[in-house]
Amino acid sequence: MSESGTCTSIINLRYQDGSEGSATNPAKFKNQDYAQLKDYCAGRKRLFIDSAFPPDNRSLGDLPSLTSWQEDDVKWLRPADILKLQNNSSEPIFCLKGASRFDFGQGSVGNCWFLAAIGSLTFRKELIAQVMPMDQSFKDYAGIFHFRFWRFGKWVDVVIDDYLPTYNKRLLSVYSKSGNEFWVPLLEKAFAKVCGSYADMNAGLPADACKDFSGGVNMTYDLGEFRYANEDLWLALTRAAGCRSMICCGTASEEGRNVNTISQTGLVDGHAYSVTKVAEVEHYGSKVRLVRLMNPWGKQEWKGKWSDNSDLWNRVSPADREKCLNLNNGEFWMALDDFCYYFNMVSACCENPNFIDGDYKCQWKCMIYDGKWVAGRSAGGSLNNSTFYTNPQFRIQVKIIDKTEPGDKNMLLSLMQKPEGEHRLKKRFHPIGLTVFKVRFLNFCIHHV
Repeated sequence: MSESGTCTSIINLRYQDGSEGSATNPAKFKNQDYAQLKDYCAGRKRLFIDSAFPPDNRSLGDLPSLTSWQEDDVKWLRPADILKLQNNSSEPIFCLKGASRFDFGQGSVGNCWFLAAIGSLTFRKELIAQVMPMDQSFKDYAGIFHFRFWRFGKWVDVVIDDYLPTYNKRLLSVYSKSGNEFWVPLLEKAFAKVCGSYADMNAGLPADACKDFSGGVNMTYDLGEFRYANEDLWLALTRAAGCRSMICCGTASEEGRNVNTISQTGLVDGHAYSVTKVAEVEHYGSKVRLVRLMNPWGKQEWKGKWSDNSDLWNRVSPADREKCLNLNNGEFWMALDDFCYYFNMVSACCENPNFIDGDYKCQWKCMIYDGKWVAGRSAGGSLNNSTFYTNPQFRIQVKIIDKTEPGDKNMLLSLMQKPEGEHRLKKRFHPIGLTVFKVRFLNFCIHHV
């Protein structure tokens, strides 16, 4: 991504004192302390086994891609044992030469949404270091690793062992293209633990994973609205890229089914992609707007205009032609018009809302409120209900508005719902929303419904 602007992070304003839940002092997920557990195992010369997420079918879950008898053939192995089984003489490595979007390919778990977000995350080295502490390695080895995610207002530290599910001598889920690099399979396992199981990662939205990687603000755009007038979309994409946002997109499912069929265009139906760059090239004296995308499969690319094999690249300047690498690595370019036609949504996530209006210098004040709806007391229902007024209310005053910059955004509201239950796909969610009322000019009364 280009870095034409810089954003002041608001992510840690709530935890400036380093209290529990801050980036520097994350809460311990399931009360597991990484340092203590590692010291305990090292002192007794044992390798860690995670009783909270055991290496068996309970952690695997009921994967749609596997039959019951195939599940019985899944073997949980540590990285060194996986390499030996594959007759690979290499030593396991946690992360080689930094994290890259080209390091991995999707496996048998339908979590393209999560892997597309990882592809976007690799452009943010400071966030990668926050999510994935880089002092980890297979030296001073105790079979234990940890990762950090932002969950509903606070950072949590998730401890795992390094047993990974394999089938037919290969990793069942995400795999490393180098063969012996394990940062992505281990990161995936940590997130599976947060979700409840590997099966609970099946299907989702990249925006959710991007938020868990950053605690940032997310905006999702319906591309159908920009199909014939995409000037606003291009402005949104360039602003998001300029603010170093994590950008992902998705294609619609074929007839509403979550089946990743490959269309004649080379695109995969019902699939998530990373947006890795936006750029303009000059073609016969006209500017053409292009979007670069990455398939988390690590292969299978777009075949249309401006694809790797398109002859349109022969009609641009040598400098622009260098943008086309012509490699079967899952990454490709396509014109903005085609992007709007073949994809149905795109989302951008950044720690700071500045990407929404392009004002990279303004300072935001972050306020987070925790509350709940209680039946008979504060669960007032929709605006049509006579009890609506009992819903939680907040008054917000915007004191200063710069009228010389009418496009600036002065307030952004984001509502999150903590799910019930431990398994992501079995969690119960309720319809919620915000209603904003203008009261006495600049005072706002907000009802949660």
